[in-house]
Amino acid sequence: MQTDPIADFLTAIRNASGARKQDVTVPSSKLKVAIAEILKREGYIGDFEVQPDNKQNRLRVSLRYHGKDAVIQHLERVSKPGRRIYVGKTDVARVLGGLGVAVLSTPRGVLTDADARRQGVGGEVLLRVY
Repeated sequence: MQTDPIADFLTAIRNASGARKQDVTVPSSKLKVAIAEILKREGYIGDFEVQPDNKQNRLRVSLRYHGKDAVIQHLERVSKPGRRIYVGKTDVARVLGGLGVAVLSTPRGVLTDADARRQGVGGEVLLRVY
């Protein structure tokens, strides 16, 4: 059996926002922190912090709401362990015509779709959010 920590992270965020929680705590990794940085910079989450733990650090993400509605309307994992999705530098697509954000893992680090187009790099499409 194979696990997907990124999918578990996104599911925890989806479930917490659906239950109107203020924050969610998940096991931390460098990739999850990089994704959280992008989500914060794009305005989808309030803040995040890495909390030290004995075995593995924990990542605490504060969610954002606009009135009663969560700011994150849709959060989906694109590339999965069973089927990886890669795009070239000319194939990086916009999400909802630029209203959403795709997060890519590139040779230059974890970038948004707009940053990847600007830098002229492609990579693995990790997730889409809007």
